[in-house]
Amino acid sequence: MLEAILSLGGVGFCAALALGFAAQKFAVEVDAREAAILEVLPGANCGACGFPGCGGYARAVASGAVAPELCPPGGPETVARIARIIGVAAIAVDPQVAVVICQGDQQRATEKYRYLGISDCRAAQKLADGPKTCPGGCLGLGTCAAICPFGAITMTDQHLAVIDRDKCVGCRKCVEPCPRQVIKMTPRSVSVHVLCNSHDKGALVRRYCQVGCIACQLCKKAAPEAYVIEDFLARVDYRHAVKPTAGVEVAIDKCPTHCIRDDNPPPAPVPDEKPAPQAA
Repeated sequence: MLEAILSLGGVGFCAALALGFAAQKFAVEVDAREAAILEVLPGANCGACGFPGCGGYARAVASGAVAPELCPPGGPETVARIARIIGVAAIAVDPQVAVVICQGDQQRATEKYRYLGISDCRAAQKLADGPKTCPGGCLGLGTCAAICPFGAITMTDQHLAVIDRDKCVGCRKCVEPCPRQVIKMTPRSVSVHVLCNSHDKGALVRRYCQVGCIACQLCKKAAPEAYVIEDFLARVDYRHAVKPTAGVEVAIDKCPTHCIRDDNPPPAPVPDEKPAPQAA
C-alpha cells in the first residue's frame, strides 16, 4: 500500500516538473501594448476591422501589422488612445454611417409576386431576382436588421429597412449581406441623400415606384456642385456636399418624387410666445 502511494506521488511529482518545464519552454510572451489596446477597444467584436474580434485586432495593431484607425465603433477618441499606446500619430478618419438608399416600401412600390419563402433577402433575391419590381429596391425581409450588432436597423410595418444614424457606428456589417447593395456607407457629416437605387429610365421608374429618382436634373440645376447624374440616377457628391456653398439641401423641395431626404433635419424653430393679456 505504501509502495503504491509513493509510486503515485513520484509520478505526480515528475508530471508537475514536466508541465512546469513545458510552461516555461513554450510560454508565449504577451505584449503589454496588446493588453492596453484591448482595454480601450469597445469590445463589440463586430469584425468591422477585418478581424474576428477585438482581441485579434489588438494583437495585429500591437505587432504593427495594421493601422490603429480600423475600429469604426470606437470612433476618433479610441483611435487617438491606441495611437498613444503604440507611439504613432493619430490619423483623422471621417466617421461614416450606413444609409438605406430606398424608400420604396410595399405601399409606394409594386411587387412582381407575393414571396412566401424564408424571411431572408438573399434567399428571396434568388427567386426570379426578388419579388420587388424595382431591380434595386429594398426587399424588406430584415436580413440587415438581423445582422446589425448594434440594433441600429429596424423594419417598418411596410417592410422597409430604416437605419438610425444615432445608433449606427459605421461597422459595415450590413453592407455585404444585402443582395441588392441598397445600403451604402456615407460620411456622417452629410445627412442629405438621394434615396433611390434604380438605374432605370424615369418613365419606367414611375410605373413601379412613387418615390424613385427619374433623373429629371432639377437637383443638379438647383445645386450643381452637390449632385451628380449618372446612368439615369442622381446621387449626392459627398466630396462637395460638405461645402457651405454647395446648397445640398436646396434640391429637397425641388425633387418631384421626393426621393431626396435629409436624415438629420434641423429642429423646427420655436414660435415667439406672445405675452398673455393682462386683466383690466
